[in-house]
Amino acid sequence: MLIQLDALQKRHDELLPLLADQKLDRADRQRFQKELNHLSMLLEKGKECQSLEKERAHALEQSTESSDSEMAELFKMEADDLQEQLAVSQKELDYLLAPPSEHDDRSIYLEIRAGTGGQEAALFAGDLLKMYTLYALSKGWKLSIESESFTDLGGYKEVIAFIKGHDVYAHLKRESGVHRVQRVPATETQGRVHTSTATVAVMPEAKDVEVSINPSDLRIDVFRASGAGGQHVNTTDSAVRITHIPTGVVVSCQDERSQHKNKAKAMKVLGARILAAQEQKRMQEMSAQRKEQVGTGGRSEKVRTYNYPQNRVSDHQVGVTLKKLDQVMLGDMGEIVDALRESEHEARKKAFLSQYS
Repeated sequence: MLIQLDALQKRHDELLPLLADQKLDRADRQRFQKELNHLSMLLEKGKECQSLEKERAHALEQSTESSDSEMAELFKMEADDLQEQLAVSQKELDYLLAPPSEHDDRSIYLEIRAGTGGQEAALFAGDLLKMYTLYALSKGWKLSIESESFTDLGGYKEVIAFIKGHDVYAHLKRESGVHRVQRVPATETQGRVHTSTATVAVMPEAKDVEVSINPSDLRIDVFRASGAGGQHVNTTDSAVRITHIPTGVVVSCQDERSQHKNKAKAMKVLGARILAAQEQKRMQEMSAQRKEQVGTGGRSEKVRTYNYPQNRVSDHQVGVTLKKLDQVMLGDMGEIVDALRESEHEARKKAFLSQYS
């Protein structure tokens, strides 16, 4: 720890004259000031840990050298108390080494799409939505459906849900990727196990100041909604499709009776998708620079396998396997989510410290 603190102190001292330079542009000043503030907190907490460790070592030494048994016991009690304080401070220091990322406290848009496997993939997409809905309820979050497209058997071709609550993105961001299911489909007559997939995308809710969308970059098409909804959807051009031309991102919404409401919903989803793309690009750039892959949760990554015959779920990102798939599908995702969050924390901490080694 002493070597690391020395490296942090050196960088801290380098930043002071940089910030004193009147010619420093605004963006660099904000970046350097943010880094300085972070380093200051780390140094303060690190020195607190060092001080507690020295006091504890001294108290233990006194307890062993004292010829008075009562005094020795008092020194031992003091050492135990200092050990408890040290454990708390070390935990706080560990947290500061990899603080929450910029979007961790956000609500999210959760997009689930049927992948390979036809109708069975669409049914699995519906099962995933139920799993996330029950998990959200257990956390006290609110889930609402923003857009949905059904198949004939009741599964989902695509569904977008908005999950509102504190730290939703922190808990669910590693859900992004390919989810694979192994089970006997309802349409299978010979009892054979099939493998199907669904893709999940988790996008933090974007703030207006974060994503600037030029209206001239948008192509907005209106069309008649299809599916359930009564006569209205067949007679009015209420559905909206928005294409962001620079990125090629396309969002459609037809769930509301009002074209204006559909457009407003589509714009929010569009902003979240663009922000998610920017965040993924930033993470990839950081990974290339530091040679430390935190894990972006890209859609091409197979993140989890759900094996129904063996009641087993395996998360491939952290190597966690649980023999309680039935409970997980009812929203009991805590063990997996906690393992993913701990893995990310350790990776980000390692990436941070590598900058000052």
